[in-house]
Amino acid sequence: MKNVINASFLAIVIMSAPIITAQEISGSFLKSEYMPEIHGTIRAKYEYEPPIDKGRFEIRNARLSVEGKIIPIVRYKAEIDLSDEGQIKMLDAYIRLQPKDRLKFTFGQMRVPFSIDAHRSPHLQYFANRSFIAKQVGNVRDVGVSASWTFGQQLPVTLEGGIFNGSGLTNQKNFWTNDYNFSFKAFTMIARQFNVTLSCQKAKTGDVNTMLYDAGAYWENSRWHIEAEYLRKYYAHDSFRPVNAVDAFAAYRLPLKKGLTAISFLGRYDYMSDHNNGSKDDKGALTVSDLERHRLTGGVTLSLGKKALQADIRLNYEQYFYNKGVTPAISEQNKIVVEFVAHF
Repeated sequence: MKNVINASFLAIVIMSAPIITAQEISGSFLKSEYMPEIHGTIRAKYEYEPPIDKGRFEIRNARLSVEGKIIPIVRYKAEIDLSDEGQIKMLDAYIRLQPKDRLKFTFGQMRVPFSIDAHRSPHLQYFANRSFIAKQVGNVRDVGVSASWTFGQQLPVTLEGGIFNGSGLTNQKNFWTNDYNFSFKAFTMIARQFNVTLSCQKAKTGDVNTMLYDAGAYWENSRWHIEAEYLRKYYAHDSFRPVNAVDAFAAYRLPLKKGLTAISFLGRYDYMSDHNNGSKDDKGALTVSDLERHRLTGGVTLSLGKKALQADIRLNYEQYFYNKGVTPAISEQNKIVVEFVAHF
């Protein structure tokens, strides 16, 4: 036994020696601008639906990302979600060439430049559940190349555009096409408070080409954020009637000095007409996959962290409105949501 202990101790010493040396050598690297940054977001929530008198616990997101620089003009990012509604998904995986602060070229897998709310990361969302624009209609990630250019001093304008496979995130190896998707987005910030965003996108819904047009704006200061967005989606050859989607909300953040760092009061209205996500009937015709609905959401967010959107508790109530005679999906009904969000 003594020999085993001595041998184990010797092995630990031998293995520790190069590690200590490496730490000493890499000390300057750890403090340099090339040290990778690791970020993560975990969203744990409970939902209760009074119409069916049932509830559920869920880990909605468990995201981890690493990003940094190789050289001053070459950057990278890789992000994975270990629990995107219970599934593991590779989200972002790209290399960015940034010769100037206002000029960027991105190659790889990314969220396409489109919309305001659909482009938000989970920890930047204001409500526990995403708007219909962000979840059903305008949420697209793809593989391709994009470019971004910001110009203007008094009135900065950013133009973003990209070309993409249209294959989505999992169908890349054997996907060949001469019918690429594209996306374009332009936005400006007026007086550092008022944002106007216009965007369009050619995408595929199943094997049908679609065109999406989006216009949105928001105003914000240290306490208020007021936002409105409208999206219209067209299907090629009139294979499905155009879709309309609206998202409008207001949030008021009240800073606190003791205990909680802030408490926010929120209200939202969003709407989506009958929507198709690629589903077809037996005859090959596009069918309704998301029923027309209106929704009112009221909520309170309790902020615990020293930084905004660092550690929040979101309390929301959602009231849905459907046409008469419609049977809603089990997860798309009136609900109470309690969500804990931690971002690092």
